[in-house]
Amino acid sequence: MTPVQKAIWYIESHYSRDIGLDEVAAAGGVSRFHMSRAFAAATGHSVTGYLRARRLTDAAHALAKGAPDILAVALDAGYGSHEAFTRAFRDRFGQTPEEVRANGSVSQPQCLEHLKMDETFVENLAPSRFVDGGPLLIAGFGQRYTSETSLAIPSLWQRFGPHFGSVPGQKNYVGYGVCHNFDDDSFEYIAGVEVKDFSDLTSEYSRLRIAPQRYAVFATTDHISMIRRITHTVWSKWLPTSGHEAADGPNFELYPESFDPATGNGGYELWIPIKN
Repeated sequence: MTPVQKAIWYIESHYSRDIGLDEVAAAGGVSRFHMSRAFAAATGHSVTGYLRARRLTDAAHALAKGAPDILAVALDAGYGSHEAFTRAFRDRFGQTPEEVRANGSVSQPQCLEHLKMDETFVENLAPSRFVDGGPLLIAGFGQRYTSETSLAIPSLWQRFGPHFGSVPGQKNYVGYGVCHNFDDDSFEYIAGVEVKDFSDLTSEYSRLRIAPQRYAVFATTDHISMIRRITHTVWSKWLPTSGHEAADGPNFELYPESFDPATGNGGYELWIPIKN
């Protein structure tokens, strides 16, 4: 079993009680940073988002069957008050708990049942090289995403595209897609470029200093549509068996000058931070 498969089994066996990312990562045998990245790459959900959705789905089924005490259902789902439960429930299902109970049904597309993970890996994936990377100053457009909303990252690149080549202090024509500032449920993503300094940047630009770090670098000529599958393979297959351990820091996509954003061809690289 991969670390993510172990995590899903553990969550499904224990989500009725108060568990979190640390406990799930331990069950998978990897660090919390590794688990958060691997789980998102494999499932499209964060660990905490999956836990929350599974508990709310159980609550919705209970209410649709006529559960008489909504507060008891809320407490079972891990919420300390009727108000907090109702807010989360409405955000997920578009209905209040009272409405679901009265109707005797819940919107099935918003229910999250036991996850069946896509276990398809890229064959024979291996890092093309290991690099002791120097410091980087990255500037571009940034936004915070959850694993579920990260499918919208291409639209961030569309917004940044007209600025590519004219960012104040831009050093070259290499693009960087940087994931950083992780918490249990979300991360920041910057679509940007390397700059000489931040002094001339206007307020529309996000900025990030990346400290010197050792990386495993995966270069590919595959179409950009393969990036999620490659990322999943790196975190769930290669890294757990490589003898290396992920470092808690930014990881990024590097798009060389040969990459064509209009076609998605031209090759790109994944830079994964590892401990020395």
